[in-house]
Amino acid sequence: MAKTALQPGAAPGGSKKKGVKDYTGRQKAAIFLVTIGSEISSEIFKFLREDEIETLTFEIARLETIDAEQKDAILNEFQELMQASQFISTGGIDYARELLEKSLGSQKAIDIINRLTSSLQVRPFDFIRRTDPAHLLNFIQQEHPQTIALILAYLEPNKASIILQNLPNEVQSDVARRIATMDRTSPEVLREVERVLEKKLSSLSSEDYTAAGGVESIVEILNLVDRASEKQIIEALEDEDPELAEEIKKRMFVFEDIVMLDDRAIQKVMREVDSQELAKALKSVDSEVQDKIFKNMSKRAAGMLKEDMEYMGPVRLKDVEEAQQKIVSIIRHLEDTGEIVVARAGEDELVV
Repeated sequence: MAKTALQPGAAPGGSKKKGVKDYTGRQKAAIFLVTIGSEISSEIFKFLREDEIETLTFEIARLETIDAEQKDAILNEFQELMQASQFISTGGIDYARELLEKSLGSQKAIDIINRLTSSLQVRPFDFIRRTDPAHLLNFIQQEHPQTIALILAYLEPNKASIILQNLPNEVQSDVARRIATMDRTSPEVLREVERVLEKKLSSLSSEDYTAAGGVESIVEILNLVDRASEKQIIEALEDEDPELAEEIKKRMFVFEDIVMLDDRAIQKVMREVDSQELAKALKSVDSEVQDKIFKNMSKRAAGMLKEDMEYMGPVRLKDVEEAQQKIVSIIRHLEDTGEIVVARAGEDELVV
Protein backbone atom coordinates (compact mmCIF):
# COMPACT_ATOMS: atom_id res chain seq x y z
CA MET A 1 0.00 0.00 0.00
CA ALA A 2 1.38 3.36 -1.00
CA LYS A 3 2.06 5.83 1.74
CA THR A 4 0.19 9.13 1.61
CA ALA A 5 2.24 12.20 2.45
CA LEU A 6 0.79 14.43 5.15
CA GLN A 7 -0.11 17.71 3.48
CA PRO A 8 0.93 21.01 5.12
CA GLY A 9 -1.77 22.19 7.50
CA ALA A 10 -3.23 18.70 7.89
CA ALA A 11 -3.41 16.77 11.11
CA PRO A 12 -2.79 13.07 11.55
CA GLY A 13 -5.82 11.02 10.52
CA GLY A 14 -6.56 13.26 7.54
CA SER A 15 -8.37 16.02 9.47
CA LYS A 16 -7.34 19.57 8.81
CA LYS A 17 -5.44 21.26 11.59
CA LYS A 18 -7.51 23.91 13.37
CA GLY A 19 -6.48 27.53 13.02
CA VAL A 20 -7.09 30.17 15.69
CA LYS A 21 -10.07 31.53 13.75
CA ASP A 22 -11.73 28.11 13.94
CA TYR A 23 -12.09 28.36 17.73
CA THR A 24 -15.08 30.02 19.39
CA GLY A 25 -14.58 32.79 21.93
CA ARG A 26 -15.31 30.36 24.77
CA GLN A 27 -12.80 27.86 23.46
CA LYS A 28 -10.16 30.58 23.19
CA ALA A 29 -10.91 31.62 26.77
CA ALA A 30 -10.54 28.01 27.90
CA ILE A 31 -7.21 27.64 26.05
CA PHE A 32 -6.00 30.92 27.55
CA LEU A 33 -6.85 29.78 31.10
CA VAL A 34 -5.11 26.43 30.58
CA THR A 35 -2.05 28.18 29.15
CA ILE A 36 -1.57 30.63 32.04
CA GLY A 37 -1.88 27.86 34.64
CA SER A 38 -4.27 26.89 37.41
CA GLU A 39 -3.00 29.36 40.03
CA ILE A 40 -3.72 32.49 37.98
CA SER A 41 -6.86 30.98 36.43
CA SER A 42 -8.33 30.35 39.90
CA GLU A 43 -7.87 34.05 40.71
CA ILE A 44 -9.69 35.01 37.50
CA PHE A 45 -12.55 32.67 38.38
CA LYS A 46 -13.20 34.74 41.51
CA PHE A 47 -14.44 37.57 39.29
CA LEU A 48 -16.75 35.43 37.14
CA ARG A 49 -20.38 34.48 37.59
CA GLU A 50 -21.27 30.91 38.48
CA ASP A 51 -22.69 30.19 35.02
CA GLU A 52 -19.54 31.59 33.37
CA ILE A 53 -17.32 29.36 35.52
CA GLU A 54 -19.47 26.35 34.64
CA THR A 55 -19.26 27.11 30.90
CA LEU A 56 -15.49 27.60 30.94
CA THR A 57 -14.94 24.48 33.03
CA PHE A 58 -16.93 22.49 30.47
CA GLU A 59 -14.87 23.95 27.60
CA ILE A 60 -11.60 23.19 29.42
CA ALA A 61 -12.70 19.61 30.06
CA ARG A 62 -13.42 18.96 26.37
CA LEU A 63 -10.29 20.62 24.98
CA GLU A 64 -8.17 18.54 22.65
CA THR A 65 -4.40 18.80 22.44
CA ILE A 66 -3.36 22.37 21.56
CA ASP A 67 0.08 22.87 20.09
CA ALA A 68 2.46 25.65 21.11
CA GLU A 69 1.81 27.66 17.95
CA GLN A 70 -1.92 27.86 18.60
CA LYS A 71 -1.36 28.77 22.25
CA ASP A 72 0.98 31.58 21.24
CA ALA A 73 -1.51 32.89 18.68
CA ILE A 74 -4.32 32.99 21.27
CA LEU A 75 -2.07 34.69 23.84
CA ASN A 76 -1.11 37.29 21.22
CA GLU A 77 -4.78 37.88 20.41
CA PHE A 78 -5.54 38.35 24.09
CA GLN A 79 -2.64 40.80 24.44
CA GLU A 80 -3.89 42.81 21.45
CA LEU A 81 -7.41 43.01 22.87
CA MET A 82 -6.12 44.06 26.29
CA GLN A 83 -3.93 46.72 24.67
CA ALA A 84 -6.88 48.02 22.65
CA SER A 85 -9.08 48.05 25.75
CA GLN A 86 -6.45 50.08 27.60
CA PHE A 87 -6.21 52.55 24.73
CA ILE A 88 -10.00 52.95 24.71
CA SER A 89 -10.13 53.63 28.45
CA THR A 90 -7.31 56.17 28.06
CA GLY A 91 -8.54 58.15 25.09
CA GLY A 92 -11.61 56.56 23.52
CA ILE A 93 -12.27 54.51 20.38
CA ASP A 94 -10.66 56.93 17.91
CA TYR A 95 -7.51 57.20 20.01
CA ALA A 96 -7.26 53.41 20.30
CA ARG A 97 -7.74 52.94 16.55
CA GLU A 98 -5.04 55.52 15.79
CA LEU A 99 -2.45 53.86 18.03
CA LEU A 100 -3.26 50.37 16.80
CA GLU A 101 -3.01 51.47 13.17
CA LYS A 102 0.46 52.84 13.80
CA SER A 103 1.68 49.60 15.34
CA LEU A 104 -0.36 46.91 13.54
CA GLY A 105 -1.73 48.48 10.36
CA SER A 106 -5.21 49.69 9.41
CA GLN A 107 -6.94 46.38 8.74
CA LYS A 108 -5.57 44.68 11.85
CA ALA A 109 -6.58 47.70 13.96
CA ILE A 110 -10.12 47.61 12.57
CA ASP A 111 -10.42 43.87 13.23
CA ILE A 112 -9.30 44.26 16.86
CA ILE A 113 -11.56 47.24 17.55
CA ASN A 114 -14.55 45.45 16.00
CA ARG A 115 -13.93 42.32 18.09
CA LEU A 116 -13.56 44.36 21.22
CA THR A 117 -16.56 46.66 20.77
CA SER A 118 -18.83 43.75 19.83
CA SER A 119 -18.62 42.59 23.45
CA LEU A 120 -17.49 45.75 25.24
CA GLN A 121 -20.06 48.36 26.16
CA VAL A 122 -18.31 51.74 26.18
CA ARG A 123 -19.72 53.52 29.20
CA PRO A 124 -21.45 56.84 28.50
CA PHE A 125 -19.57 60.04 29.41
CA ASP A 126 -16.22 58.22 29.33
CA PHE A 127 -14.54 61.41 28.12
CA ILE A 128 -15.99 63.39 31.05
CA ARG A 129 -14.74 60.94 33.69
CA ARG A 130 -11.17 61.86 32.72
CA THR A 131 -11.85 65.58 33.25
CA ASP A 132 -10.72 67.39 36.39
CA PRO A 133 -13.78 67.87 38.68
CA ALA A 134 -13.08 71.60 39.10
CA HIS A 135 -13.08 72.12 35.33
CA LEU A 136 -16.11 69.92 34.91
CA LEU A 137 -17.98 71.94 37.55
CA ASN A 138 -17.50 75.11 35.50
CA PHE A 139 -18.55 73.17 32.46
CA ILE A 140 -21.87 71.81 33.75
CA GLN A 141 -23.10 74.01 36.60
CA GLN A 142 -25.29 76.08 34.26
CA GLU A 143 -26.93 72.95 32.86
CA HIS A 144 -30.41 71.81 33.88
CA PRO A 145 -30.41 69.85 37.20
CA GLN A 146 -31.55 66.70 35.37
CA THR A 147 -28.56 66.93 33.03
CA ILE A 148 -26.20 67.45 35.98
CA ALA A 149 -27.77 64.49 37.80
CA LEU A 150 -27.34 62.26 34.75
CA ILE A 151 -23.65 63.17 34.45
CA LEU A 152 -22.92 62.73 38.17
CA ALA A 153 -24.64 59.33 38.18
CA TYR A 154 -22.07 58.09 35.65
CA LEU A 155 -19.05 59.67 37.37
CA GLU A 156 -16.93 57.96 40.01
CA PRO A 157 -18.47 58.85 43.43
CA ASN A 158 -15.36 60.70 44.64
CA LYS A 159 -15.48 63.07 41.64
CA ALA A 160 -19.25 63.39 41.76
CA SER A 161 -19.09 64.35 45.45
CA ILE A 162 -16.67 67.22 44.72
CA ILE A 163 -19.01 68.63 42.09
CA LEU A 164 -22.15 68.14 44.18
CA GLN A 165 -20.79 69.92 47.23
CA ASN A 166 -19.69 72.90 45.11
CA LEU A 167 -23.00 73.40 43.34
CA PRO A 168 -25.23 76.27 44.57
CA ASN A 169 -27.23 75.26 47.66
CA GLU A 170 -30.55 75.60 45.87
CA VAL A 171 -29.36 73.17 43.17
CA GLN A 172 -27.69 70.55 45.40
CA SER A 173 -30.82 68.93 46.83
CA ASP A 174 -32.59 69.04 43.46
CA VAL A 175 -29.70 67.19 41.81
CA ALA A 176 -29.44 64.74 44.73
CA ARG A 177 -33.16 63.96 44.50
CA ARG A 178 -32.95 63.42 40.74
CA ILE A 179 -30.01 61.00 41.11
CA ALA A 180 -31.83 59.05 43.83
CA THR A 181 -35.02 58.71 41.80
CA MET A 182 -33.28 58.05 38.48
CA ASP A 183 -33.86 54.61 37.01
CA ARG A 184 -33.01 54.05 33.34
CA THR A 185 -32.10 56.46 30.58
CA SER A 186 -32.54 55.79 26.89
CA PRO A 187 -29.49 55.75 24.61
CA GLU A 188 -31.00 58.63 22.60
CA VAL A 189 -31.03 60.92 25.64
CA LEU A 190 -27.50 59.89 26.61
CA ARG A 191 -26.28 60.57 23.08
CA GLU A 192 -27.91 63.98 22.96
CA VAL A 193 -26.36 65.05 26.27
CA GLU A 194 -22.97 63.75 25.13
CA ARG A 195 -23.33 65.58 21.82
CA VAL A 196 -24.02 68.87 23.57
CA LEU A 197 -21.17 68.42 26.03
CA GLU A 198 -18.49 67.21 23.64
CA LYS A 199 -20.07 67.86 20.21
CA LYS A 200 -19.58 64.30 19.21
CA LEU A 201 -21.09 60.97 20.17
CA SER A 202 -19.48 58.29 22.30
CA SER A 203 -19.61 54.86 20.68
CA LEU A 204 -22.32 52.77 22.28
CA SER A 205 -22.15 49.10 21.43
CA SER A 206 -25.65 48.35 22.61
CA GLU A 207 -29.05 49.91 22.25
CA ASP A 208 -30.12 48.54 25.61
CA TYR A 209 -31.21 51.08 28.18
CA THR A 210 -28.39 51.90 30.57
CA ALA A 211 -28.96 51.81 34.32
CA ALA A 212 -27.45 54.49 36.55
CA GLY A 213 -28.40 56.53 39.58
CA GLY A 214 -30.70 55.28 42.32
CA VAL A 215 -30.57 55.63 46.09
CA GLU A 216 -27.32 53.64 46.40
CA SER A 217 -25.66 56.00 43.94
CA ILE A 218 -26.56 59.18 45.85
CA VAL A 219 -25.67 57.55 49.18
CA GLU A 220 -22.21 56.71 47.88
CA ILE A 221 -21.78 60.30 46.70
CA LEU A 222 -23.13 61.86 49.90
CA ASN A 223 -20.82 59.70 52.00
CA LEU A 224 -17.92 61.54 50.35
CA VAL A 225 -19.14 65.15 50.43
CA ASP A 226 -18.29 67.38 53.40
CA ARG A 227 -20.60 67.16 56.41
CA ALA A 228 -22.06 70.68 55.92
CA SER A 229 -23.10 69.96 52.34
CA GLU A 230 -24.46 66.54 53.31
CA LYS A 231 -26.54 68.05 56.11
CA GLN A 232 -27.90 70.86 53.91
CA ILE A 233 -28.87 68.39 51.16
CA ILE A 234 -30.55 65.97 53.58
CA GLU A 235 -32.49 68.77 55.29
CA ALA A 236 -33.71 70.08 51.94
CA LEU A 237 -34.72 66.58 50.87
CA GLU A 238 -36.63 66.13 54.15
CA ASP A 239 -38.81 69.09 53.16
CA GLU A 240 -39.22 68.01 49.52
CA ASP A 241 -39.47 64.23 49.87
CA PRO A 242 -39.43 62.95 53.49
CA GLU A 243 -39.63 59.26 52.53
CA LEU A 244 -36.68 59.52 50.15
CA ALA A 245 -34.67 61.48 52.73
CA GLU A 246 -35.32 58.78 55.35
CA GLU A 247 -34.30 56.02 52.93
CA ILE A 248 -31.06 57.84 52.16
CA LYS A 249 -30.31 58.48 55.85
CA LYS A 250 -30.81 54.79 56.64
CA ARG A 251 -28.10 53.87 54.15
CA MET A 252 -25.66 56.65 54.94
CA PHE A 253 -24.09 54.75 57.84
CA VAL A 254 -24.63 51.03 58.22
CA PHE A 255 -24.18 49.27 61.54
CA GLU A 256 -21.00 47.47 60.41
CA ASP A 257 -19.39 50.88 59.86
CA ILE A 258 -19.12 51.17 63.64
CA VAL A 259 -15.62 49.73 63.27
CA MET A 260 -14.59 53.08 61.75
CA LEU A 261 -15.33 54.91 65.02
CA ASP A 262 -12.50 55.51 67.44
CA ASP A 263 -12.61 53.91 70.89
CA ARG A 264 -13.79 57.05 72.66
CA ALA A 265 -16.70 57.45 70.24
CA ILE A 266 -17.73 53.81 70.64
CA GLN A 267 -17.68 54.12 74.42
CA LYS A 268 -19.87 57.22 74.11
CA VAL A 269 -22.32 55.34 71.90
CA MET A 270 -22.41 52.34 74.29
CA ARG A 271 -23.53 54.58 77.16
CA GLU A 272 -26.61 55.53 75.11
CA VAL A 273 -27.51 52.00 73.95
CA ASP A 274 -29.78 49.52 75.72
CA SER A 275 -27.87 46.29 76.43
CA GLN A 276 -30.67 44.05 75.07
CA GLU A 277 -30.79 46.06 71.83
CA LEU A 278 -27.00 45.79 71.56
CA ALA A 279 -27.12 42.01 72.10
CA LYS A 280 -29.66 41.68 69.26
CA ALA A 281 -27.70 44.01 66.98
CA LEU A 282 -24.53 41.93 67.36
CA LYS A 283 -26.21 38.60 66.52
CA SER A 284 -25.60 38.72 62.76
CA VAL A 285 -22.32 40.65 62.46
CA ASP A 286 -18.83 39.28 61.96
CA SER A 287 -16.21 38.91 64.67
CA GLU A 288 -14.46 42.16 63.73
CA VAL A 289 -17.50 44.23 64.72
CA GLN A 290 -18.13 42.20 67.86
CA ASP A 291 -14.49 42.45 68.96
CA LYS A 292 -14.53 46.22 68.43
CA ILE A 293 -17.48 46.48 70.81
CA PHE A 294 -16.20 44.00 73.41
CA LYS A 295 -12.79 45.67 73.69
CA ASN A 296 -14.47 48.97 74.57
CA MET A 297 -16.34 47.44 77.50
CA SER A 298 -15.16 46.21 80.85
CA LYS A 299 -14.49 42.48 81.09
CA ARG A 300 -17.54 42.06 83.31
CA ALA A 301 -19.84 44.03 80.96
CA ALA A 302 -18.48 42.20 77.90
CA GLY A 303 -19.04 38.86 79.62
CA MET A 304 -22.62 39.77 80.51
CA LEU A 305 -23.28 40.90 76.93
CA LYS A 306 -21.94 37.62 75.55
CA GLU A 307 -24.18 35.70 77.96
CA ASP A 308 -27.20 37.76 76.85
CA MET A 309 -26.42 36.94 73.21
CA GLU A 310 -26.06 33.25 74.03
CA TYR A 311 -29.24 32.94 76.11
CA MET A 312 -31.23 35.00 73.63
CA GLY A 313 -31.31 32.14 71.15
CA PRO A 314 -32.45 32.61 67.53
CA VAL A 315 -33.62 36.12 66.67
CA ARG A 316 -35.59 37.19 63.61
CA LEU A 317 -33.49 39.06 61.06
CA LYS A 318 -36.04 41.88 61.07
CA ASP A 319 -35.55 42.36 64.83
CA VAL A 320 -31.76 42.35 64.42
CA GLU A 321 -31.93 44.99 61.68
CA GLU A 322 -34.29 47.15 63.77
CA ALA A 323 -31.88 47.00 66.72
CA GLN A 324 -28.97 47.90 64.46
CA GLN A 325 -30.90 50.81 62.98
CA LYS A 326 -31.68 52.18 66.46
CA ILE A 327 -27.98 52.20 67.26
CA VAL A 328 -27.18 53.84 63.91
CA SER A 329 -29.74 56.55 64.74
CA ILE A 330 -27.98 57.15 68.06
CA ILE A 331 -24.64 57.43 66.27
CA ARG A 332 -26.04 59.95 63.78
CA HIS A 333 -27.59 61.97 66.62
CA LEU A 334 -24.31 62.06 68.54
CA GLU A 335 -22.54 63.16 65.36
CA ASP A 336 -25.10 65.90 64.68
CA THR A 337 -24.67 67.26 68.21
CA GLY A 338 -20.89 67.19 67.86
CA GLU A 339 -20.33 64.63 70.64
CA ILE A 340 -18.58 62.17 68.31
CA VAL A 341 -16.88 62.38 64.93
CA VAL A 342 -17.59 59.88 62.15
CA ALA A 343 -14.60 59.72 59.82
CA ARG A 344 -15.42 60.10 56.14
CA ALA A 345 -13.23 59.31 53.16
CA GLY A 346 -11.49 62.35 51.75
CA GLU A 347 -11.96 64.55 54.85
CA ASP A 348 -9.02 66.46 56.29
CA GLU A 349 -7.59 65.18 59.54
CA LEU A 350 -8.67 66.92 62.72
CA VAL A 351 -6.31 69.47 64.23
CA VAL A 352 -6.60 69.56 68.02
